[in-house]
Amino acid sequence: MTEDGEERRVAAFRERLGLPSLIDSHTHFMPERLMAAVWSYFDSAGPLIGRAWPIRYRMEEASRVAALRRFGVRAFTSMLYPHKPGMARSLNDWSADFASRTPDCLHTATFFAEPSASDDVKHALGQGARVFKCHLQVGDFDPNDPLLDDVWGPLASAGVPVVTHCGSGPVATRFTGPGPVGTLLARHPDLRLVIAHLGMPEYTEFLDLAERYPAVMLDTTMAFADFTEEKWPFPRAELPRLEALGDRILLGTDFPNIPYSYAEALEAPERAGLPPEWLRAVYHDNAAALFGL
Repeated sequence: MTEDGEERRVAAFRERLGLPSLIDSHTHFMPERLMAAVWSYFDSAGPLIGRAWPIRYRMEEASRVAALRRFGVRAFTSMLYPHKPGMARSLNDWSADFASRTPDCLHTATFFAEPSASDDVKHALGQGARVFKCHLQVGDFDPNDPLLDDVWGPLASAGVPVVTHCGSGPVATRFTGPGPVGTLLARHPDLRLVIAHLGMPEYTEFLDLAERYPAVMLDTTMAFADFTEEKWPFPRAELPRLEALGDRILLGTDFPNIPYSYAEALEAPERAGLPPEWLRAVYHDNAAALFGL
């Protein structure tokens, strides 16, 4: 489908639901050199990917921002993450600059399990960070590492959301799965942790955690899309539980790093049978309340 056709499809979806705009809490913007490396990793179906994964929106930065705006996205994030020590501070400085020149971006920051983690987080909060990204799969660190002892408490106290890739999809690593995060939440029950991808593929176990800890949220990134359902289907028996948590679910898409259209990302939960009122809350109202928009 052409770009104009995609825009019309997204506009029709929003009109059908009565949604003037969207808030996407899981989109990726990062320094161009790093984004190119990420795309190259996806192109090679690297060990953490495990399958062919063509990037749908492989465009330069300004074009990606413009595409989200044409889709009716009023606010989005710049999810970025280090894969080794020594990267977080420079990534956060880049992200602070990106947010300053992109008013509709929710200022995003990150951290790594390293001695500077606490200072990196304090620095980012001082710059105005409103949401953090923690990628346990790529970072390959334990969220309970003592190096993070002075990170989680301040984030919990500040009520700042931390979007966390902690499920074992697409490929499990040492610290993915519900176990490490369950231990973390037992220590910091008020942490505003946002479980990315609905916890794919351990959907049931992460729903358990969300029910146990009222501050926990989840995002819809890649959930229910045909691409995802082929290997990591969401269990339909859990739909009532997901629907009941409708005030704690956020729209996420992984734009631009998705192998299908933005319209497909929006329509997939609808096809799964989630009702219009749930979709309206998830695609706009919950994030608007969370971020005070």
